[in-house]
Amino acid sequence: MWFRYAGNRRPRLLVLLIALLANALSHTADARAKPQRWDDVAGGRAPGQLVLAVVAIAQQKITLYDAQGPVLRAAISSGGDDYETPAGVFSVLQKEAEHYSNRYDDAAMPFMQRITWSGIALHAGPLPGYPASHGCIRLPHAFSSLLFGATDLGMTVVITEIPALPNASDAPAIAAAAEPAAASLAQAAYQWHPDRSAASDGAIVSVIVSAADGKAVVMRGGVEVGSAPVRVTGDVAPMAYVLRSWDANGQHWLKLQYAGSGQGMEVGQEEGKRFEAPTQFRRDLAAMLRPGSVVIVTPQSLSSGSTGRPQEVIETDPER
Repeated sequence: MWFRYAGNRRPRLLVLLIALLANALSHTADARAKPQRWDDVAGGRAPGQLVLAVVAIAQQKITLYDAQGPVLRAAISSGGDDYETPAGVFSVLQKEAEHYSNRYDDAAMPFMQRITWSGIALHAGPLPGYPASHGCIRLPHAFSSLLFGATDLGMTVVITEIPALPNASDAPAIAAAAEPAAASLAQAAYQWHPDRSAASDGAIVSVIVSAADGKAVVMRGGVEVGSAPVRVTGDVAPMAYVLRSWDANGQHWLKLQYAGSGQGMEVGQEEGKRFEAPTQFRRDLAAMLRPGSVVIVTPQSLSSGSTGRPQEVIETDPER
């Protein structure tokens, strides 16, 4: 079975890439005084729909991915002293081109893309070359403006404290339609409501698996459409998987460890046996996945946050 992106996605991202490169070229003469703040890392190919943003605190960089891999990388400024940017897994909850902070003296936050209702967002702002924000992720202004028009609500944002690069991977066990190794959860009850979110080509499917909660949550277009009990044995490294393509040879994934020591990126043959979930849930999920789908595996609770100050990983409360 073959899948394709909505027809308006590639032109929109292509325009973004061309505009960013044109901006960089226009500043060549001033390169020494004002270094380029972003790079094309797509290898010359036309980018597709953005599905994942990885913010590396240690590197002070943001890398954007489509289903084929990295597309753009830009400098950032994260939280400074006493305003630590929380590590974890988030999604774009709200977008406002003109926004002002209700906490910090109406400070301008142009092209704001909120990832928590408690105040963390991507937005344009000063980049001094080191962490200096109040917890938000500041971006170069022109980059932020163009990025604002290329992202969708529900896009996954991973904030990590370690440098990381994606590797080719087998399918994450929760996304495989095969029978589970043990039958203890095979017939367990689960929630499945695909009618809550339209199955459009542009709707990003995200799966968050929490080892601490023993639960998997499925989001489509930023709306929860399903959940199921999951049992994970052994140590769990925080991991992100992106389904890059699906052809006659099966699924092809990219894998990125986004926290921890950065070791153990390869998937062992016994990896699938560590995950137990209802059999029919696996089948329903496998049928919903499309190129660009994201699976996040975390040892953290979905409501407790991770390293850094307490922070919800998935937030569904109304804006406060």
